[in-house]
Amino acid sequence: MAERTIVGIDVGTSKVCTLVGEISEEGDLRIIGVGLAPSQGLRKGVVVNVEEATEAITASVEEAERVSGYRIERAYVAISGDHISSGNSRGVVAVSRREEGIAVEDVYRALDAAGAVALPHNRQLLHIVPRFYVVDGQEGVRDPVGMHGFRMEVEAHVVTGSITAIQNLVKCVNRAGVAVDEVVLASLAAAEAVLSETEREIGVVLVDMGGGTIDIAIFIEGAVWHTVTLGIGGGYITNDVSIGLRLPTDVAEEVKVRYGHARPMQVGPEERFTAAPFGEGAPQSLPRWKLAEIIEARAEEMWEMVGREIKHSGYDGLLPAGIVLCGGVATLPGMAELGREVLGLPVRVGAPKGLSGLVDRISGPAFAVAAGLMGWGMTAEGRPTPVPRGPSLGKRVLRWLKALLPGRTT
Repeated sequence: MAERTIVGIDVGTSKVCTLVGEISEEGDLRIIGVGLAPSQGLRKGVVVNVEEATEAITASVEEAERVSGYRIERAYVAISGDHISSGNSRGVVAVSRREEGIAVEDVYRALDAAGAVALPHNRQLLHIVPRFYVVDGQEGVRDPVGMHGFRMEVEAHVVTGSITAIQNLVKCVNRAGVAVDEVVLASLAAAEAVLSETEREIGVVLVDMGGGTIDIAIFIEGAVWHTVTLGIGGGYITNDVSIGLRLPTDVAEEVKVRYGHARPMQVGPEERFTAAPFGEGAPQSLPRWKLAEIIEARAEEMWEMVGREIKHSGYDGLLPAGIVLCGGVATLPGMAELGREVLGLPVRVGAPKGLSGLVDRISGPAFAVAAGLMGWGMTAEGRPTPVPRGPSLGKRVLRWLKALLPGRTT
């Protein structure tokens, strides 16, 4: 019998994916339930219709329950959208018991100080992620607990989101009969599934290109240093195909998935496909190179936007591992190659790793976020969403820190 069960729900612009995983006493994760449903009621990663979004989430959850035989009551839920903002902050504290060394409680106080940023009334704190610690001027400390010192600082990455967007997402999940353990930034979840420790250490960019957004996270020296979400995604490519080839949106999406390519030069001049146009006209034969040209134009723009964001971060010279691409757009042939050409960086497609069980349906890059929620829950189950601030926050964050610090248990 598994020691515990973890559920993750990725509520995306194009699909909702629910995963149920069992963790054995040995710490191995096995996927026992998968639920997929077309998404509705979301635009650019944000809920715009509560009823429709709730319907899609419910369908995904119910399928995962049928497959797993498990009643889903709680889940980790991914969030995206261009309402997400982030920055780096510093917290400084005096060590409480110098003769005994730095305690977990000191680490909590430092992180709490780093998260004590002045937020507008419409913003909510999502994550306070430690980058490194400084003990009496010694920088680069990964785990300060047990070290002796008088003063400890933490450099942390702070992520916030729109209260309205967060509350609406949580409301939809709740209405589907599921309580939310934690709302997790999509890029941080995806990183759990597709990045290697080596990539995180030497410097890498996680780029999750979904249906409505592009989520970016930069990792250096094992920690996240920069995150951002861009309000553009694969849906824009579908719209371009619809307009350029005069096809209904659903047909354009099917054509993009079945025949799409981001490199026209790799498409034969004689290759054609058949698609039904608007109205009641007969299906028409269309050249595949024309479809590829439409896709390439928008895909190139998307990569250029990613490049500008990397440069804006100031870390563009610290990324020898290049880019790991995931999300539904990553499945487009030629997409990674185009990224290499536009940005001059290594680009590889990242698919979920380290999973067993029912993995056939979720083995591609489009399922990185959902799979990453499993890893997030495994390493930090019980980690709270750090809001609202108040007396109870301390105890909850303390449990989170104990789960995160190497060699320490709750």
